[in-house]
Amino acid sequence: MRLGPRPVALGLLLLCATAAGAGDPEELHYPQGEHGADYDREALLGGQEEVDEYVKLTPEEQHKRLKSIIKKIDLDSDGFLTESELSSWIQMSFKHYAMQEAKQQFVEYDKNSDGSVSWDEYNIQMYDRVIDFDENTALDDAEEESFRQLHLKDKKRFEKANQDSSPGLNLEEFIAFEHPEEVDYMTEFVIQEALEEHDKNGDGFVSLEEFLGDYRRDPTANEDPEWILVEKDRFVNDYDKDSDGKLDPQELLAWVVPNNQGIAQEEALHLIDEMDLNSDRKLSEAEILENQDLFLTSEATDYGRQLHDEYFYHDEL
Repeated sequence: MRLGPRPVALGLLLLCATAAGAGDPEELHYPQGEHGADYDREALLGGQEEVDEYVKLTPEEQHKRLKSIIKKIDLDSDGFLTESELSSWIQMSFKHYAMQEAKQQFVEYDKNSDGSVSWDEYNIQMYDRVIDFDENTALDDAEEESFRQLHLKDKKRFEKANQDSSPGLNLEEFIAFEHPEEVDYMTEFVIQEALEEHDKNGDGFVSLEEFLGDYRRDPTANEDPEWILVEKDRFVNDYDKDSDGKLDPQELLAWVVPNNQGIAQEEALHLIDEMDLNSDRKLSEAEILENQDLFLTSEATDYGRQLHDEYFYHDEL
């Protein structure tokens, strides 16, 4: 079975996570397609430090911070949270924590604390050693060759993120390396890299056949397997916006670097479905407080993490 492309921001990190046996967050959050409240609660409390802080919050303080967050989500200040407002807030939350995580990683990767992450430092943090592959020499072992290709792609992205003459990445450049989807000057690189991988006939587009990769229908089968039907549906309904049977560079970008819009919309709808007591398809403060536990175990509050982060509940946000 051929999988879709890895989001470029993850690179070899995903490979390492898979090797370590890490679970898919989406599968853990939605086991068998059902919303997993147990996973939400675990994510709410997090590590021991978060557990200790959560225990110290009084119910009154929880209410106070939650009300402050509700007001910030309510962009038009009409007293109700709509699907659009919830979705926008969740997407903003995703981006905020992605940037915070990149900043924390930067400190870990910057081994000599000189304010710059070199390629060697990146390798040492990722693999405990400096790895150097020959760009022009393929390896005989298929698994090693796959690793070499991923490593070389990471190196190219590292070099592209570096905008000045210094050999390493400053914080802004490191964020561009880790999250190219958030940085305008990385967009063209992301598109070209995707075309090199998927545009087999070199016409500047990705056809359905190229999208499906090396899949060939079993001649003894009456129809395509379920996963191929799902992939074809995604191609037609999610990515090929102009319905011309191929993905242009901008459509390709949406596939290769998926944003969090769909996840945020799904969670916003889930909250409204569960918490909307009068069926008006929006949430009042009273409805949210009535279902406080559900709201605190959702992506709208990043599983309660926002109650411990002044960036979200402080009045000056």
